[in-house]
Parts: sequence; structure tokens; C-alpha cells
Amino acid sequence: MTSAAARPETADAPTASYRLQLQPGFTFDDARRAVPYLAALGVSHLHLSPLLEAVAGSTHGYDTLDHSRISEQLGGEGALRALAAEAAAHGLALIADVVPNHMALPVPERLNGPLWQVLKNGPDDPFAAWFDIDWGAQPGPVDAPERGRLLLPLLGDRLGAVLGQLVVDGEVLRYHEHEFPLRPGTEGLPLAELLERQWYRLCWWQLADEQVNYRRFFTVNDLIAVRVEVPEVFEATHGVLLRLHREGVLAGFRIDHPDGLADPRGYLRRLAEATGGAYTVVEKILTGDEALPADWPCAGTTGYDALRRIDGVLTDRRGAEKLFAAYRRDVGEAADPAAAGRAGRAEMVAPGGALAAETDRLVRLVGRICAEGPELADHSPLAVRRALEGLLTGYPVYRPYVVPGEPAPLEARQALAAPVDASDTELLVRALALGSLGRSAARDEFCRRFAQTASAVAAKGVEDTAFYRFNALLSLNEVGGLPERPGVSVDEFHRWCADQERLWPGAMTALSTHDTKRSADARARLAVLAELPEVWAAECAAWTLAAGPCADRPTAWLLWQTLLAAWPLPEDRLLAVVLKSVREAKRRTSWKAPDAGFEGWLERYAREALANPGLCPRIAGFAGLIAPFARVNSLSATLLHLLAPGVPDVFQGGEEPLYTLVDPDNRAPVDLGALAVRLTDSPEPRPGDLAREKLHLTTTALHLRRAGELGSYRPLAADGPAAEHLVAFGRGERVLSAATRLPYGLHRAGGWRETVLELPPGRWTDLLTERRFTGGPVELSYLFRQLPVALLSEGS
Repeated sequence: MTSAAARPETADAPTASYRLQLQPGFTFDDARRAVPYLAALGVSHLHLSPLLEAVAGSTHGYDTLDHSRISEQLGGEGALRALAAEAAAHGLALIADVVPNHMALPVPERLNGPLWQVLKNGPDDPFAAWFDIDWGAQPGPVDAPERGRLLLPLLGDRLGAVLGQLVVDGEVLRYHEHEFPLRPGTEGLPLAELLERQWYRLCWWQLADEQVNYRRFFTVNDLIAVRVEVPEVFEATHGVLLRLHREGVLAGFRIDHPDGLADPRGYLRRLAEATGGAYTVVEKILTGDEALPADWPCAGTTGYDALRRIDGVLTDRRGAEKLFAAYRRDVGEAADPAAAGRAGRAEMVAPGGALAAETDRLVRLVGRICAEGPELADHSPLAVRRALEGLLTGYPVYRPYVVPGEPAPLEARQALAAPVDASDTELLVRALALGSLGRSAARDEFCRRFAQTASAVAAKGVEDTAFYRFNALLSLNEVGGLPERPGVSVDEFHRWCADQERLWPGAMTALSTHDTKRSADARARLAVLAELPEVWAAECAAWTLAAGPCADRPTAWLLWQTLLAAWPLPEDRLLAVVLKSVREAKRRTSWKAPDAGFEGWLERYAREALANPGLCPRIAGFAGLIAPFARVNSLSATLLHLLAPGVPDVFQGGEEPLYTLVDPDNRAPVDLGALAVRLTDSPEPRPGDLAREKLHLTTTALHLRRAGELGSYRPLAADGPAAEHLVAFGRGERVLSAATRLPYGLHRAGGWRETVLELPPGRWTDLLTERRFTGGPVELSYLFRQLPVALLSEGS
């Protein structure tokens, strides 16, 4: 195993980063103006969302259009350089989010220059190597049927119903705002013949999931996959970013969705070679106890694994399980989060499912492999498909990391081991996924493509389906979460921190991101519910009764927890979030087949709930009831995030209480100018003012990090009847962190009582309150007299 000390990527790791969501409403110039504030806050790096030219108005930047230039919407390269210069003047550096897996299939299509050329010239165009297209899946033009063509599923209805809306305009075919190039020599042909002569086939958008023949970003039709494993494609798509790194404008990189790549390790090696080992983190979702592959040349993940441990240690495991039981009683079904995950995956790969086309592509690959020799012949496509459905449904993590020609990692061998009653076809499919049947172009492709498909199935089947169906405790349904294993013990948290410090000390840690379904403070509120499961179940039932006849009990749990998480929540935000949630759940409605009746009921139900003069005061009252305990959770999570091993990545606005929900709700611009005023106006916390408390805690911890005061991690334990409510650790010999956990249970048990924490010898100062302590036992009721957290420094 590669040791952390041997990784050059950790040498220039940030002390902390601050994520900025660049968009037309928050440009490079806006970021430049915020630099003095962010430097005063105490971060060392600005973590920027994607920088290359994207679709007009994009609020995220992952829909890249042009790799050859920095986004003009954001201000262009000149403005980026001005931002970098201002950052450097304040001792800060820039980390850029990189999108290697895909680019936009935009409207109009000519905006993607390389794709436009492929649409015009077909599979022989030099740019055809850029895109992951299965040309053989669609018959080619009538004069070249063996060449294949690209399916474009974007018509509003079946082709025959929209023929009159297709217009030939010179060398361009138009359909409303869409534009497509005509194959040279086909201009002037009758429309029907012209369509049959193109290198693309236009079809109804509803056919995409079953027939699409290009790899997408998950199931997003307007994001087409890029074959970055091809050296020329890597160079063309990374040239600008690598140049800016060489010129000192960019210091490091955050790699989006490495699971979508054919060879993540190979990609990272190429990037490390091109940058001389620049600081690089990967947006890798680790499931359960899964570890990041040790041979990846990067500093670690972007922090969802940390999020699960921090949230987990602040969640009551036994209470969550009681809440699960109450949920099952109320919704009248044997709801189980693990079963929901398996069902979600199964639906993705079933015939007609959202990833049916990707599964069929694997089936076709197996057919090609079986034609390579008689020893592999006579496996029926139906049997192959069933074997793939079972394997993709039951795969325990996002994907295997098998490299053709190398021994498969132990984790992959275990996950792909065949059961004793496996059929010959099942054995074949598992062996191909492991790369253990020898080498050929088709076998190597299957090995890589199976892994890519598995990650899409996991993301769409679990995160974007199951996590919207099991609504017992929404704070568990987070990216990288494991709702079937709620809660993390203090010992488990300490073990994870020790492992991170030893193996991935430069990895990011996160609490809120642009992809979290609920921000950290929203989840902190919901975590209180696990400590009072019976009370919440009764409250939820009362709210449902007060709101009137309920057409769907699971949706009621979703609605009430969404309101509570972000209370007070305006109507437009609430309606947008619950509509997205029920469509993602795919139980009563979906994006592909929206049920107007159900959605109409849900909209009326939510509106009337917000207008209910008896219900809203009760919601506000309950939010007020749990507010003291949610405050404890928010501050404790912040302390653990900022002081645990790794590089804390602060999401924009997260230095104060932030109650945002799933995107796009969480991607709106933040008024950093107002935050700057509050930081300089009164940096000290005011009693009971969570915003001041959190801001003060954040800047104090970040400056301690920048000063290099944090040493090695060592767990600390309290002694006394309430010891289980403390999570504490040292960072070297001169810094101690202590946080309260499970505050409602602590309150019900009578508080800290005689519980004490032994301080090492010396004179200690709580940097958050300026209170002083001497070494020896200190009662936690005294330590936490002003705040539920403490950050102690010896000799200060």
C-alpha cells in the first residue's frame, strides 16, 4: 500500500478551502471582491466550480461546451487571472473543479464544436474519437448501413408527428431551437430521404432510456460522455487548465465523478505527470467501509466519507431504528432502506428502465465476445441480460476497479465471486467483469464498461431513487450515506479519523456541498428527531391530520421533514423541492411519466399546509422546541469538521447557519459582502446567536489551522455518567477539541452531572470563549457553560 508520506500530492495540501459556485450571478469579479473576506475568514484556498465555457446561464458549470477557453459568462481568462492575483496577494491559491467525464449536448447543437463535426461527418470524423458512442447499435445511413449513426432522443413526440416542424435551412436542419448539420451532399433532398442519409437519427425523447447509444452522465440525455482515456482527447480537453497550472494561476484540482471514467487510476496518473503531482482530490463516493484505492495518485476524496462519520457520530442509532419502526407503522409497508436500494438498482437495469440502454450495450459486448471462439459460444442474450441485471442490482459499492491485464483487486474479487449455484452464463459475466478470461479488445472494453455502468446504476438507483423513497429520517439520505446503518459510535469515529490521518491526510472533509440533498444545519435539525422518535411520529401524525386527507403517507413524512429542516420555508422553494423529490422517487410520478393528478394533489396539499392557520404555528412551535438541540448539533458538527484530520472544505455561506435543500436550491449565490460585514462588525459570539457562534467558531478554527497548530490525532474520553455524550480529541500536545453529542438525550438524563474530562498538565485557554483552565479533571458542565463545544489551546 502506498503510504501517505510517499504521496507528493499531500505536500501542498490546503489548510482549508472555501467552495464558490461560479455562475452568471456570481462571476470571477464577484469572487475577487470576496477575497479579503475569505482571507480574513482563514481559508488557504478558494475551491472554484468548473471554469471552462458551459451552457449559457449554467448555475453549476458541469455542462462544458468548449474546452479551449475559460468561461466568458464568468468573465473570461483575464478575470480569472485577476482573481488569482488578488488571491495570491492575500496568501490564497485556487483549486479548480475539472469535468473529465462528459460535455454538453447543447441547444443549439452547433455550440459544441467537436460534436457538430461528428454529426456532420459521422464515425470517420477525427472528433469521433472524443465521444463514447456505440455506432453499431443504430443502423447507419441508407447508403452506409454498416457504419452506424448517433441517436439523438430530443423530439417532443414521435418522428411522424413532428415531421412538419423540421425545416431545412441551407446546410442546417432545424427543429424549434435545435440545429443539426447536414451531411455533405444531402442538401436539397426530400425531407424523408434527407433524414435517412444523416449520421444521426432524430427520435422521440421517451426512447432514450431504451435505445440511446452514447454514454451519458448517468441518465442525463444532454450530457454526452467524453473518452478522456484517449491521450489526444485528454490533451485537448485539459490543455487550458494545465497551462494555467503551469503559469501559477491554478494550484490544484477537484476531479468530478471519477467513477464515470474508463480508467480512473490511469487518468489520475496522467494528470499527476502533467502537473508534477499537483494537489488533487476526487469526488469518489465510498460506500460503507469501502476504502479509496491505495494506488490512486491523489490526496483523497472530496469528503462525503467524512460527512457520513460526522453526521453519524451525532445521530442516535437506537433512536433512528425506533423511528424506522414508527415510519413503517404509519406508511403501512415493510419499508427497508437496504431493500429500497436494491429495488432502485433493479429498476434502473430492467427492460424499459432508465439505464436499460447501457445494460443492453453490455449484452451486445458479451455477444461479440462469445463470437470470438467456440469455447464461449451459445450464451443466449436473454440469459446474459438476466445475469447482468442480477449482478448490477446486487453490487455492494459503486464500481470495481479492475484494470485489464492486471490482477483484480481483492475487493472486486469478493464482490464478483460467483455463488455455488451460479449458471454458466453468470460465471461468464462475472469472469468478464473481473478481466479473468484473457485479453481482447471486446473483453477489455466489457471490463471497463461494466464498471462505468455499475457506478451509474448505484448513483441513480440508490442516491436518486431509494433516498427519495425511504423517508423515515431524511438526514440519513445523503450522498455517500448508508441509511440502513444509522449512527456511528464514538469509537468508530475515532478509528476513522486515525485511519484518515495515516492514509489520506490531505483529503477534503465536507459537511455541505453543491450536491448534498440538505445542508449541514438542515440535517442537524433533523438529527434531533432520532432522539425523540415517538414524539416526532406523533407530531408527524398530528400534522398530517391537520392538513387534511393525505393521498400518500411516505410523501407526508417527506413534506413535514422538508419543512422542518429549512423552516421557515417559502412556498416556491418548498414546492420545487417536494416535486423534485417525488419525481426522483418514481413511486407515484416521475420525470419521464409525470402524473398530473398526483402532482396537482401534492401542490395543493403543500400550499394549504403553509396557509393553514392552525398548522403553521404548530410547525414553528416544534421547530422552536428542538432549536436548542439543533444548535448543539450544528456547532458540534462544525467543530468536528474543522478540527478532524483532512482539509475542511467550507461550502459558500456555511460559516453561518445554512438551511438549503437539494439543487438547485443549494446553488444560489451567497451575499459574501454581508458576511464580511458581520465578521468585521462583531466577530465575538452573542449569547444564543447561532449565526455569530458558528461564524466565530469557523474563523477561530480556520486561523488555528493556518497557523500550523494542529498535530497528530489522539482520541480523548470523559469519565462519568454522561461520558457517551462527548466526542473529544487532541491535535498534537497543544490543541484539544471537545463537542457535545446527542443533546436531547443528555438533557433528558439530567445534563452532564459528575462527568469530567482530564486535561493534560498546563494552562489551557478555550479560544472560543477566552475562559482559562488548568490541567487535571474539569467538569463538562463547567467546560460547556457558554457553548456546547470547546477548542482549547495550551499556553495561549
